[in-house]
Amino acid sequence: MTMSRSPKVHDSHGVSRRVFLGALGAAAVAPRGFAQGGPPIPVTSINHMTINVTDPARSLKWYQGLFGTPIAARQADTVVLRVGDGPQFLAIGGGASDNPRINHLCLETPGFDADRIVGILEDHGVSSERMSGPMSVRVRMRGAEFGGAPEGTPELYFGDPDGLVIQLQDSTYCGGAGVMGEECLSTPELAPTAGLLSLGEYNHFTLFVTDAERSIALYQRLFGMPIDTYQGALPVLRVGQGRQFLALAGAGRGPTGPIIHHASLSVADFDVDRIFGVLEDYGLEVLGEGGAASGPLQTYVTMRGPERGGAEGGTPELYFTDPDGILIQLQDPSYCGGNGYLGEDCGTVENPTGRNA
Repeated sequence: MTMSRSPKVHDSHGVSRRVFLGALGAAAVAPRGFAQGGPPIPVTSINHMTINVTDPARSLKWYQGLFGTPIAARQADTVVLRVGDGPQFLAIGGGASDNPRINHLCLETPGFDADRIVGILEDHGVSSERMSGPMSVRVRMRGAEFGGAPEGTPELYFGDPDGLVIQLQDSTYCGGAGVMGEECLSTPELAPTAGLLSLGEYNHFTLFVTDAERSIALYQRLFGMPIDTYQGALPVLRVGQGRQFLALAGAGRGPTGPIIHHASLSVADFDVDRIFGVLEDYGLEVLGEGGAASGPLQTYVTMRGPERGGAEGGTPELYFTDPDGILIQLQDPSYCGGNGYLGEDCGTVENPTGRNA
C-alpha cells in the first residue's frame, strides 16, 4: 500500500486567513464573559503531557531511541524529555504504574498566577475544597527535592466534568526549577542516539468524555477556544493561534470510562510508508490501513474521508502504541484536523450536522 504524496509547504506556526476568520466567527457567538479582554483564562499552546508507565527505564530508552529526545529536566524520579525546541515536553512519571496511561495534559497561559486562576475556576463551579476528581482544583508547590524552586514552583491541576486532569502553567514553563518552572538544564542531556523520527511539537489531544456538549461548553467558557472546523460531528477546539487543538468526543461511557485517549505530535517528512518502515524496523507490528491496535507496539493508519471532514480519498492519520499500549498519533506539521490530504485546511465552521460554532 503506497501512501506517499508530495507534501505542500506550510508554516506550522502560522494561521491562515480562513482559520482567523473562523476564530472570529466563533468569538462572535461566544458567551458575554469573553468580551473585553478575551476569555477568563487565555491559553496559547499545549505544553506537555505526563505518562504513567509500567517500566520507566524501558520507556525512557524506547522514546529516546525512536525520537532522540534530550532530557531537559528531572523532577526526582520523573524524567522530562524536551519536545522539539521546547519548552514543550513529554514527562515519564517515576515509579512503576499498574495503570499505564496519559495521566494529564498541560496548557500554557501567559502571566500565570495560581491564586487568580483558582479564583476564576471557582467562579465557574470548580471547587478548591476537593483536592481531586471532577470539577476540582489543587495547587502543588514543587520544591527543590522535586526539581522545583526552593520556595516551591506552583503547579495547578484541575479536573474537568469527567475528572480528566488538565494542568495550567506559564508559557515559559519547561518542567524545571524557577518560580515559573522555566529553569531547565542549560545543556540538555542528549539521547544516546539521534533518533529515527524528528519531532516538531504537540498537535492535539483527543479526550473521550461522557457528555461532549457539557465539556465543550466549559472549555470554551474558561479558555475561549474557537471551533474552526469539524471532523464529521466532532468539533475541533483551536488552542492558541496555530494548528494545535483539543477534540472532545462523547465516547467516555465504555468499559474504560472517560480518558485522554491519545496525543498527537508533528513529525518531519510525514510519509506513511516511510514511517511504517521506521516503526517496523523498530519492532512494531504494522497493521496497515483501517486497523486498530489491540496491544502494545502496533501501528496503523486510518483514512479520514469527507464524511468526517477529511479529503476525497482520505486524509491519512497514523497511530502507534508504545510498550505499554499508550496511543500516539503522528501527523505532518501542517495538520490542523481539517480537510486536505495532510489535514491542513481549517478555518471553516461548516459541518454535516448543520451546527456551527
